[in-house]
Amino acid sequence: MYTRNYRYLSPAKANNKCSIRITKNLRKKRPKNIYRTNSQFQSQVLVACGMLIKDQVAILNKLGIEQLNPMQLEAEKVIPANSEVVLLSPTGTGKTLAFLLPIIATLDPTLTEVQALIVVPSRELAIQIEQVIREMGSGYKTNAVYGGRSGSKDKIEIKHRPAILVGTPGRIADHIRRENFSTEHIKSLVLDEFDKSLEIGFDNEMTEILESLPNVKKKILTSATQGVEIPDFVKLRFPVIINHLKEEGSNLKIRTILSPSADKLETLVDALCHLGSQPGIVFCNFKDSIERVSEHLTKNGIGHGLFYGGMEQQERERALIKFRNGTNQLLLATDLAARGIDIPEIRFIIHYHLPTKDHEFVHRNGRTARMNADGTAYILQWEGENLPEFVQNAEVLTLEKNSVPASSGWTTLYISGGRKDKISKGDIAGLFFRQGDLKSQELGVIELKQDCAFVAVKSSKANRLIQDLNNTKLKKKKVRISQL
Repeated sequence: MYTRNYRYLSPAKANNKCSIRITKNLRKKRPKNIYRTNSQFQSQVLVACGMLIKDQVAILNKLGIEQLNPMQLEAEKVIPANSEVVLLSPTGTGKTLAFLLPIIATLDPTLTEVQALIVVPSRELAIQIEQVIREMGSGYKTNAVYGGRSGSKDKIEIKHRPAILVGTPGRIADHIRRENFSTEHIKSLVLDEFDKSLEIGFDNEMTEILESLPNVKKKILTSATQGVEIPDFVKLRFPVIINHLKEEGSNLKIRTILSPSADKLETLVDALCHLGSQPGIVFCNFKDSIERVSEHLTKNGIGHGLFYGGMEQQERERALIKFRNGTNQLLLATDLAARGIDIPEIRFIIHYHLPTKDHEFVHRNGRTARMNADGTAYILQWEGENLPEFVQNAEVLTLEKNSVPASSGWTTLYISGGRKDKISKGDIAGLFFRQGDLKSQELGVIELKQDCAFVAVKSSKANRLIQDLNNTKLKKKKVRISQL
């Protein structure tokens, strides 16, 4: 008879020893819904010091992934067998999972120090990777450290050492200087979107970090840019390159929309009305331009969110949450949103301004037409404007007069309780279904954070839900519920 692919051994039953037990699924009784890879047949789960440690089979089963994509399958073979790997793949193709699975397989569950360090260029990417690791449910602790929040909060969180530490170069270098964690046991280093970190100007911090890691055995560098130079301070000798960039943009269409005015504001409104209610991003080059465009769209009744570097971190995070769950179907953004953040598949992007560099044009366009899906990049072109050489074969689109796109019909609610309160997505769904009397089609995406949660609900139900559910108990905690 098939047994579940894990057993929980409490510290008391383990006699307070870091003993390890392995449970295996019997081959002939293995259920069909357990994922199988070429390299691994049986699902194994370690129980060490009371921790539930899942292997790749169990992790993919939890994530609901039935098949890794070709890039991830290649990474699965190459990363364990080589000490230096450069992974090149388009934005949104699953690079994070590709390097996390091999790294998690090397972690020692009996060791209570940081074992893997992941360095990223932005706060959003640090938060995103931390979230992915938590959703994997591997059993290993992870934390993200980044600028824009109190360093003392970081210190408290990493006092109980995570096995995997994710962070931005400046904040990680600062913690290393202050000796807030030991670097002696770090065996795996990932420089995720490393060219972006260099572009931002983190050369000195990244050099300092690498010089502080005496025992690194594996270095993994990732990028979505072809032909990037690997800096000397990384000290790669014979890296193996996994290159899937050649597949980028195969289903991408590029169109130009002519504007009679250099200002382009009215043309942008006409374009959004033509495209209708579908998710998309409008890219601008400057913060001031975003604010001006936002004011004009608001005046014309077109809902949207904002995402740029001058915003507070919490505002940026919440703008992405509302975009992911469909409350806002349109995002006005700078190149900060071109890569390294977790946003859903979108149908189009609009270049209100064209970027100055060709690789940024590629990264912006990579936000649509991902993973074999269709998508279109539109360029707003003033009739007197010449396009740069990196724009090739762009057909002119004639706009049709349409009404302003309807609102999404979704509203985001904030809940003042999260993972640290032992609250799960199932608990939240149960509250909204039972006490909130919602139907399944009226409850949207639930995002669970450490100390709070965000829930998309039908706008017509939002006010009643706040009245009925605010200050109710959820897993022993009285939670506040309000509109975001």
